[in-house]
Amino acid sequence: MANLRSLVKDTAIYGLSSIVARFINYLLVPIQTAKFSAAGGEYGIITNVYAYVALLIILLTYGMETTFFRFMSKEGEDPQRVYSTSLRMVGTTSLIFAALVLIFNVPIATAMGYGSHPEYVWVVFVTVAIDAFIAIPMAYLRFMHKPVKFASIQIFNIILTITLNLLYLVILPYFHCNLFGIYDDNFTLNVAWVFYINIICTLVKMLLLHKELRGIKHGFDKSACRRMLSYAWPLLIMGVAGQLNQTASQMLFPYFFDGTREEANHQLGIYGACIKIAMIMVMITQAFRYAYEPFVFGKSRDKDNRETYAKTMKYYLMFTLLAFLVVMGYIDILRHLIGQSYWEGLRVVPIVMAAEIMFGVFFNLSFWYKLTDRTIWGAYFSGIGAVVLISMIIILIPRYSYMACAWAGFTAYAISMIISYVIGQRYYPVNYPLGSMAFYTVIAAILYAAIAYSNSHFSPILAIAVNTIIIGLYLLLIIKREFPLDKLPVVGKYFRK
Repeated sequence: MANLRSLVKDTAIYGLSSIVARFINYLLVPIQTAKFSAAGGEYGIITNVYAYVALLIILLTYGMETTFFRFMSKEGEDPQRVYSTSLRMVGTTSLIFAALVLIFNVPIATAMGYGSHPEYVWVVFVTVAIDAFIAIPMAYLRFMHKPVKFASIQIFNIILTITLNLLYLVILPYFHCNLFGIYDDNFTLNVAWVFYINIICTLVKMLLLHKELRGIKHGFDKSACRRMLSYAWPLLIMGVAGQLNQTASQMLFPYFFDGTREEANHQLGIYGACIKIAMIMVMITQAFRYAYEPFVFGKSRDKDNRETYAKTMKYYLMFTLLAFLVVMGYIDILRHLIGQSYWEGLRVVPIVMAAEIMFGVFFNLSFWYKLTDRTIWGAYFSGIGAVVLISMIIILIPRYSYMACAWAGFTAYAISMIISYVIGQRYYPVNYPLGSMAFYTVIAAILYAAIAYSNSHFSPILAIAVNTIIIGLYLLLIIKREFPLDKLPVVGKYFRK
């Protein structure tokens, strides 16, 4: 239980920073969807370009975050040399990538469909290169158990992003200011400034990590580099395949949509805006990942933590299902996070959220092959999921538009999760409480059906009231089964017989 309490503590700090940062970042959604209408397709451009960003960050870090944690806690390795070697490896590849982007900017932009706006490409891709480099010092903060500094940097970066977005998308246009030539003579907003803001904020974030970057002075260990790359390359394949499961639909959508590029941007913008509401599940999974990865590798020398892993899986599922019910129960409020012209796409939210829950379960399951150094299995699982996703996208997008993207992701994660569990029980069996997990899943599904009925048949105010009761019932069920009130400190004495 002490291990679990430590995990909960770190998850709470990382979770608070992640939730606060994402909540503040959500302010970008109403700002950008209000300033860029769905019909204009600008938000579709933002969605499409940032889909490439998500994939590129995986390529440019090539599994070194997880590899870093593994080797920093591995017997016989010098932690300072491992850190310095990791910095130099990722720094070198990021620099080469940035240089190639600047040299071949126009051909790349043309291939992506933005030949008339090559600035979209070089600004965003150079930002990715910087982000990949600073991922290592951010991982170092996690390894050193400095969640406060980690959280502070994350939150400051988001606040700066919001401030600059307000300045250049709202305040300056209101006063008809034409600072730096971002607006044309008619003061029309240019979507490029969203990308310029990102590179400014990323550079500031790198400056805030100047102390951690000094770790590069400890030299480069060629032998450690070879060992780390041997461990990392399957993680790279797994990461690429896994990220394709999340972003391939946004990247490929314009190419397979049955219509003009302008209409594709319009439809993709609706999908991209609506899945932002479902991102609360990404927040939870990311916060959990930040704490769980160093926790697992840090405890890997202990005799056995399989019981802890099993309990963690159950608690993760319980609380993500609670988050799912909360989002769907208050969807009439949360929809105001995006412009009204995007509301037609809200039907993708429950599908995407369910897919993210399965991704979180898949992440929980992934440690059997990371701890046993069988990382190639992760590549197999994610690769199968990616093949399923891309196949469904190619076949279904021409007919079902962005709904095909939602269901393709759902199916891909489900398949990857199931296969990982089956194979994992053979090589690293963990006695997961499947009965209890199935119970909570079925109850949540029944309550979601009640919420869906409430949302479609009652007025918004009445539906919110009814949904609050439904969510409360699920929460009471968790407390009764998992956290009996008579066992709680202080208040528990009032519930004991």
